[in-house]
Amino acid sequence: MAAPCPCGRTSAKGQPLDLHDCCGPLHAGQAAPDAERLMRSRYSAFVCGDVPYLLATWHPTQRPAELTLEQGGKWLGLEIKQHRVTGADAAEVEFVARFRVGGKAVRQHERSRFVREGDRWFYLDGIEL
Repeated sequence: MAAPCPCGRTSAKGQPLDLHDCCGPLHAGQAAPDAERLMRSRYSAFVCGDVPYLLATWHPTQRPAELTLEQGGKWLGLEIKQHRVTGADAAEVEFVARFRVGGKAVRQHERSRFVREGDRWFYLDGIEL
């Protein structure tokens, strides 16, 4: 395996999936099959510093004009607490992302909302928990 995917997904046998086989295809343009996979791929994009992907998967009505990532941060892991379909083209993903910046541990607990337009899921917004 070249590099385990930062999102933490594992195979049916419990083995970490390779970035190339997990979030890599989504980063290259493949549509996410559901909101949870989009959430995981966005986490991996934060870890990899893929700002264009993050902006492309943000819903146009909520997308910031630009995005600057925190320098010197170290992402430590993602835990998906819940993935819930809330409508035909809507879903929520509750997650906890952990990282360290400037020697300080940070825990981001959020319930994110996603919408599907056509075959694409987009991050809409989130509520800190």
